[in-house]
Amino acid sequence: MSKKKENKSVKTPASSLIRKCQIALFVFAFILYGNTLTHDYAQDDAIVITDNMFTTDGFAGIPGLLTKDTFFGFFKEEGKAKLVSGGRYRPLSPIMFAIGWQFFGENPFIGHLWNVVLYGLIGILLFGLFRECKLDSKTGIPIISLAASMLFLAHPIHTEVVANIKGRDEIMALLGAIVSLYAVFKSRKKSSARFKWLALSGVAMFLGCMSKENTITFLAIIPLSLWFFKKATIGEALKATLPAFIGAVGFLMIRTMILGVDFGGAPNELMNNPFLKVVNGQYVSFDTGEFLATVSFTLGKYIQLLFFPHPLTHDYYPRHIDIMSFGDVAVWLAIVMNVVLLVMAVLGLRKKRVYSYGILFYFVTMSIVSNIVFPIGTNMSERFLFMPSVGFSLAIGYLILTKIKSKSMAYGLIGVLVLLFTVKTIHRNNAWKNDFTLFNTDKHISKNSAKINNAVAGSLSSAAFDEQNIAVKNQQLEEAVLRADKAISIHPNYKNAYLIKGNALHYLDKYKEAEIWYDRALNIDPSYEDAIRNSAVNYRALGRQYGEKENNLSKSIEYLQKAQAVLTEDYEVLRLLGTAHGIMRKHTESINYFTKALALEPNLAGAHVNLGKAYINAGDEETGNYHITKALELDPNALQ
Repeated sequence: MSKKKENKSVKTPASSLIRKCQIALFVFAFILYGNTLTHDYAQDDAIVITDNMFTTDGFAGIPGLLTKDTFFGFFKEEGKAKLVSGGRYRPLSPIMFAIGWQFFGENPFIGHLWNVVLYGLIGILLFGLFRECKLDSKTGIPIISLAASMLFLAHPIHTEVVANIKGRDEIMALLGAIVSLYAVFKSRKKSSARFKWLALSGVAMFLGCMSKENTITFLAIIPLSLWFFKKATIGEALKATLPAFIGAVGFLMIRTMILGVDFGGAPNELMNNPFLKVVNGQYVSFDTGEFLATVSFTLGKYIQLLFFPHPLTHDYYPRHIDIMSFGDVAVWLAIVMNVVLLVMAVLGLRKKRVYSYGILFYFVTMSIVSNIVFPIGTNMSERFLFMPSVGFSLAIGYLILTKIKSKSMAYGLIGVLVLLFTVKTIHRNNAWKNDFTLFNTDKHISKNSAKINNAVAGSLSSAAFDEQNIAVKNQQLEEAVLRADKAISIHPNYKNAYLIKGNALHYLDKYKEAEIWYDRALNIDPSYEDAIRNSAVNYRALGRQYGEKENNLSKSIEYLQKAQAVLTEDYEVLRLLGTAHGIMRKHTESINYFTKALALEPNLAGAHVNLGKAYINAGDEETGNYHITKALELDPNALQ
């Protein structure tokens, strides 16, 4: 009888309270990211969505997404996708984008909406997972589980994932990982459904890996969690992890079939290998000390951003993160922070302190993106903290609510943190509205990044192209030139920066200067298609300039012929060539070019006028008058 009373006295949260917490978390996700729903595509969305030939083909593109490197649909060429270290096989989120494109076309609202919905779902699942860990067993009220979940949802470090549609890969990877662990926990409760839960764990692990490879780190998190929270022996924990292991192996087998056995590599290109430096005009790898010091610094930077997420930027490319050495105080500070956390984790391990679990969770999930296991193609990125921040949120929430004796003070501190994180998140979302706002916001943070200086130069050049105010247009283009120069000074072989500088100078009508920078881009890569085409457009402008302003017809023809070699069916090039040859009284050549121009624009009155005058000048008045008459039929004012 006393036993019954004792069992009845144990507090368990009512299902209605749990539902209210779940609804609150889901609504909170929309409060945090509702202002992204009207945003456009940005950053890498072009690679996996708008400029990806498979994604934009809807259902028909899904086989291509399943059988090619994730970036193949963007590059559209074998081999180019592996410019990114190790290649990428992450078909799940692009398949979701393809399905969205099939039903809604080019509609960023749908992409943003799904990101927020799925993010809210992560909050609900984390809440359930934390409850399974019995964090609130003393009170029966899920306050620690709720606080940890809210800290996770509110953390501003997640804006790069949720506010950027492409971040779906991180979202689905974490969803798969959480479901895989949650299913293993459930399998220990209900023996009748044990097989179904374990099967779900394997499927979730597989799907998570198909979204992004870092899900695989949960092969260590699952047994750790079972030992920590479910009193499982090491053998029991490993046995329960087997279905997830099979799911991960299945993914790796498919990945190997598609990409081969290449899991990493170090391209000799600074934007895909940050551990390069220029020595005697050549790119060489960092020495061991520089590499270890730089990686140590970034690992400290990650910890700083978890505790103090400001300032935020999407760009940590060279040299926003500079070449570090063990003579830098910041490196030793980073090492001390990591060592202190590791010592805390180890000391708390024997007594199974929850903060120890949170720290270990952080380090395990961080390992795969640390540049220590294998190169990842960049120094660091805020999105890489998406999964590890689960451990941070759990540890901080638990420590505050269990170690601060005054409950009102503890609740107040959690509330302040959530509020500060919320304000920062909502404000940071504004930067992700589109490429222009993102680049021109973060240029103030990542001042020494070759990538962002190049991106700003490109965005300003594009904006200037449509700008009607001449003063504003010229100001944008002048800044674009300066930004491209900055990018080139950091990365001397940055062919795209040379191209963009050439573009900006071209728009400023500085065609001779533009020619120099297009040529330099082509010296780096003679097959660079954008530089070849843009250089030809610049040749056309130079041809017009030499002919109309400098009265140098031979130079004009020289440049126009260079342009024609690329722009073989360009009406304006042919018109200018016809005009130049006509002025030089080379009537046969003039007629030839005007005839080709007319073939491209047969209903253009001006084309008939040009050809008609060329024939008349050559002495063939009958044919000439025919074309003049034809021109007047098309446009009675053609001769005015």
